[in-house]
Amino acid sequence: MAFQQAPLPFAQDALEPYGMKAETLEYHYGKHHKAYVDNLNKMVEGTDLANKPLEEVVKISFKDPSKTAIFNNSGQAWNHDFYWNSLKPGGGGKPDSTLSDRIAKDFGSFDKFSEEFANAATTQFGSGWAWLVEDNGSLKVTKTPNAENPLVHGQKPLLTLDVWEHAYYIDFRNARPAFIKNYLEKLLNWDFVAKNLG
Repeated sequence: MAFQQAPLPFAQDALEPYGMKAETLEYHYGKHHKAYVDNLNKMVEGTDLANKPLEEVVKISFKDPSKTAIFNNSGQAWNHDFYWNSLKPGGGGKPDSTLSDRIAKDFGSFDKFSEEFANAATTQFGSGWAWLVEDNGSLKVTKTPNAENPLVHGQKPLLTLDVWEHAYYIDFRNARPAFIKNYLEKLLNWDFVAKNLG
């Protein structure tokens, strides 16, 4: 069965009041994300990867240099599914007390987490992603280039921010730090983090 592009978890214009235009989603979800899924389906058609879960295709193709193109498209398909769920209309700010306590324990304070996350997203050179992960029982902030993600490093992804230019150019032009600040203050989906932590 062909891989499917997961539907957006909100209306295409739902993030407009929170700094992300419907036009951004039209291109980012409707063109970029769709292309990764379409390309992946063409590449794996008729192979043993075609019937495996997307997460497994990401892990298998990452380890095999002959499958770099498959990794790039499967990684990006998975990352984007995860990214849309990391966004929420009117999100951002601080999470509930249980998650706040966990963040304070592992980062020292909520402000320290925000600072580390913003720094990872800002300093990821070129295209890539900033992540909140659980690694050996501790919360950590990481960053990955291009299609790479925490799955291939044995970490549990909890939250991500896409810092490829197409994620923010319509809304913020080249001002990546403003995009990151807006995400942390108005879009970050703490409910998704809590769900992933279990």
